[in-house]
Amino acid sequence: MIEVLAKLGRGPVFLAGEVLECVITFTNPLSASSTSASSEMLAWASAQIHCQFHASENRVALPPSDGSRHDVQAENETVFVPNRGERGQCILSTPPKILFCDLRLDPGESKSYSYCETLPVDGPPSFRGQSVKYVYKLTIGCQRVNSPIKLLRVPFRVLVLHGLKDYQFPQDEAVAPSNPFLEEEEGLKKDSRLADLATELLMVATSRRSLHLYNISNTRGKVGTFCIFKTVYKIGEDVIGTFNFSEGDIPCLQFSVSLQTEEGIQEEFQRRRGQPVSFTVHARHQESCLHTAQSSFSLPIPLSSTPGFTTNIVSLKWRLHFEFVTSGESAGTCLVRGSQSEAVTWTGVEQMEVDTFSWDLPIKVLPTNPILASYVSQFSSTNSITI
Repeated sequence: MIEVLAKLGRGPVFLAGEVLECVITFTNPLSASSTSASSEMLAWASAQIHCQFHASENRVALPPSDGSRHDVQAENETVFVPNRGERGQCILSTPPKILFCDLRLDPGESKSYSYCETLPVDGPPSFRGQSVKYVYKLTIGCQRVNSPIKLLRVPFRVLVLHGLKDYQFPQDEAVAPSNPFLEEEEGLKKDSRLADLATELLMVATSRRSLHLYNISNTRGKVGTFCIFKTVYKIGEDVIGTFNFSEGDIPCLQFSVSLQTEEGIQEEFQRRRGQPVSFTVHARHQESCLHTAQSSFSLPIPLSSTPGFTTNIVSLKWRLHFEFVTSGESAGTCLVRGSQSEAVTWTGVEQMEVDTFSWDLPIKVLPTNPILASYVSQFSSTNSITI
């Protein structure tokens, strides 16, 4: 019996273009209950990263795939197929890397191997939607002689930030930021600079503030104004907006604001022509606001959510969805005098005519620092099997 343990060095979330590093440890455990122990032998082990694409058959007409015939593997076949037995299509994979051949482990002995691979920048982000899913996995395959291949899969999350692909790092190392007290490998140094660059680009894109004012009105007149200071955010940030109803002609009884994503399938892959898009609500604020001069809301963008993106099959967009309930009467008729005595009590009317209307404001949501997103990731940094 051999235990195989895979551990991601920096957590389960990465930016496309970063280097994924995983330490794989093979151990021949020394059991206290066994009276005799023997050496264990593995013929080979290999590792590879792949992205698996899943689609809802009711909503998406899948493109043809040439890799579907590789889903079944012979019992003693030595060909390494990382996505064997998985649903969907493998749309992206890195070249497989051999970890070792002919490994012998004595009782109680263990050996570790480091696997490093640069994540492709032209792949889709990790996404689990209502119509499609993009799932990234690191698969380690190992085999005993004349035995079937055993697969250990380590799922992880990939964030895609557009613009990193075209950035050229300085050739002169004296110009590039570095720590003179640490000796770093060239790949790790570039990977660190890539993460720093992404953080800087995200900070510049999301820190720009300018006042955006919108008039809220219906066919009967002006309801109020809405103010927001930016429309570009990172996941993990809060979307903050304010309302001013003091200058409105039509009284607003209630409003709600929803933070939503819009998942649309490209026309050539739609199962039915003109099929509707799918909406997902991530946060919602609702408030009664009769005789309220000003109000505000704060909606958090979950760190576990997917930033906006577009592929040849699906597009994901973010928006604020507003719903307003306004009175069909003037503000003064919304209250009635309940008593003729000296102490006057005003109460709300039991019935009144109302109008409802909605409005959508598109916003842009970008990724964040992958280390920050790792804290709320559903994936574990370690995984293991016994063969």
